[in-house]
Amino acid sequence: MDLFEYQARDMFEAHGVPVLAGAIATTPEEARAAAERIGAASGGVTVVKAQVKTGGRGKAGGVKVARSADEAQAAAEQILGMDIKGHTVGTVMVAAGARIAEEYYFSILLDRANRSYLAMCSKEGGMEIEQLAVERPEALAKVPVDPNVGIDDAKAREIVEAAGFDAADQDAIAEVVKTLWTVYRDEDATLVEVNPLVKTEDGSIVALDGKVSLDENAGFRHPGHEALEDTSHTDPLEAAAKEKDLNYVKLDGSVGIIGNGAGLVMSTLDVVAYAGEEFGGQKPANFLDIGGGASAEVMANGLHIILSDPQVKSVFVNVFGGITSCDAVANGIVGALDALGDEEDRPLVVRLDGNNVEEGRRILSERNHPRVIIEETMDGAARKAAELAAAAKN
Repeated sequence: MDLFEYQARDMFEAHGVPVLAGAIATTPEEARAAAERIGAASGGVTVVKAQVKTGGRGKAGGVKVARSADEAQAAAEQILGMDIKGHTVGTVMVAAGARIAEEYYFSILLDRANRSYLAMCSKEGGMEIEQLAVERPEALAKVPVDPNVGIDDAKAREIVEAAGFDAADQDAIAEVVKTLWTVYRDEDATLVEVNPLVKTEDGSIVALDGKVSLDENAGFRHPGHEALEDTSHTDPLEAAAKEKDLNYVKLDGSVGIIGNGAGLVMSTLDVVAYAGEEFGGQKPANFLDIGGGASAEVMANGLHIILSDPQVKSVFVNVFGGITSCDAVANGIVGALDALGDEEDRPLVVRLDGNNVEEGRRILSERNHPRVIIEETMDGAARKAAELAAAAKN
């Protein structure tokens, strides 16, 4: 889960990272009030920043310096509603101004390739770090971080020395680097980035911008993280699936997909898309993985989510029984259809194979539900589902 800048700023402040005062606003009037309150400590100067989860805000005009409350209000009027790389600005952050002497860069991230963490640091912050890495790679220090040790005094010193900071600044920057590590560790982040990390004219080291990505798999350790999630653009079906702990992604097709295991579901999407070409370009309507040990209840929940999508004209249930027993899947299908009753008339094409497959097929056959069609092969089931979806749309 990626955080907005203002959320990262608040998280930094909670952990003791030096930041400037900031407040969010959703109207120009709120921005003016925030500037009046915050700007008093910075000579009336504030910065109005678009809050979107993408880069390039400054180049797009989404970051403006205001030298009065009137200018802050005018800046917010220009920024709110702006489209930045497909993201509509609904909120701005009004931050205190700073007298910047130097701009730096620091980040710590998950290095999946090496199964470790990686700290990156540069004396040249403020610009696109990808551009710096390509044009002047020697200016970007990359220091591996042992997850079992983290960034202690010795590692922080190694990082600032590798980046080439002046000796007079190294201690102060190292302290901030260690504090940013605590954010990364204690919040179960996969990325903590500050660009720019600045030295002000009075010598203070301050995080002027922040980017944080959190590991959602660790959410059970952080009840407060749920409040950080941006639900304004979340599809209602995806939100409902998340409440049921289902791995669901809505797509734009007409064939609902349920499978057990991400690999099988991805293969199913491909097979349905290929089969759908024969029937007017029918495509998958979703990705839904019910997992390797899914129960009848999980199967029923998944089916209910998919059938709540009016775009779905047919459903393809593709299960290979391993940990998941085919009879449990069959019972889940029957139970879900019984719960939905006569109001649900879309067909379900079911392909079962593997553990307890004969029992699963027997349960479906004996139930003899008028909307359930049993197919023995994956290709055959995909073709039937696409055919039925096309017929329903005509």
